[in-house]
Amino acid sequence: MKQQPGTSHHVTAAEAGRTIAAFLRERLAPASWSRVQKLVRARHVLVHGNLCTDAARRLKEGDVVKVLDVATAAPARADDVRIVHLDDDVVVVEKPTGVTTTRHHEEAGWPARRRQLQPTLDELVPEAIARHLQSRGGRTPHGTRPRTPPVKAVHRIDRETSGLVVFARNVPASRILAEQFRVHTTHRRYVSLVTGRVSARTIRSRLVRDRGDGRRGSTSDADEGKEAVTHVSPLEHFGDAYTLVECRLETGRTHQIRIHMAECDHPVCGERVYRAPRGRANADESRAPRIMLHAAELGFVHPVSGAELRFTSPLPADMRRVLAALRAE
Repeated sequence: MKQQPGTSHHVTAAEAGRTIAAFLRERLAPASWSRVQKLVRARHVLVHGNLCTDAARRLKEGDVVKVLDVATAAPARADDVRIVHLDDDVVVVEKPTGVTTTRHHEEAGWPARRRQLQPTLDELVPEAIARHLQSRGGRTPHGTRPRTPPVKAVHRIDRETSGLVVFARNVPASRILAEQFRVHTTHRRYVSLVTGRVSARTIRSRLVRDRGDGRRGSTSDADEGKEAVTHVSPLEHFGDAYTLVECRLETGRTHQIRIHMAECDHPVCGERVYRAPRGRANADESRAPRIMLHAAELGFVHPVSGAELRFTSPLPADMRRVLAALRAE
């Protein structure tokens, strides 16, 4: 089979509605059904940068399907989630890369066994809390691991993005935290490696769900979309080829940093979905294993005590390795 490893395939209007197995069987012809299904189950296929292990998933026009020559990492476990802060109302965790914050609505009806093959962060956090409490002597009268109720996500970060996420542990806390994110009073600082030499700037645009090609992006229509503001500052330059930047969000729209950096000709390293206008982007030869984006700081007002809380997270190992390689060059 001509697998074309690492090649992206764009779903056309004529192909919309097909299952990913049928789509790949045609694109990778000649290929048997069993071979294509095995490819999907073995974690070799991404859709819009997100892992897909469901061969029956229906594709939409504009979807980007990528076949990897090397399988993605095994699904995250509760052990991979580090508890940064825990009290009766909120829990702040470090999200590992490769896991979504919450389950997509299309996956709501998945059986438990299927969910375990691809768990979400909100499904892992209760177990991570239980392990955290047990490690500090918080056992039940029978000596078993304490059970913790489900947590509620009040914001999200992308599957490949690592870093800080806060969850509410009860309904009142959820409502108060959600309002803080809605009115943009939270503090959110990201660190990202992008292509090209970047200077300090503030990027303002109005983001829409479909910019005309099925993907999110900016519009020039002042009456459409939602305002998005990103404050960008360089932290380290690697010649003219790459820049390590910090991005402070004044707003928090879906894929905001990835879209803004791509639209100003400096896509995030490892980006597979958002491209610069008319192909003007600086070349990405960083060999980044995923999107180089990390939620490094998170601040909010505690929903009960009213205390101003702020947390920091160091760069993960995979980003440090990429940076070390660039410094060596």
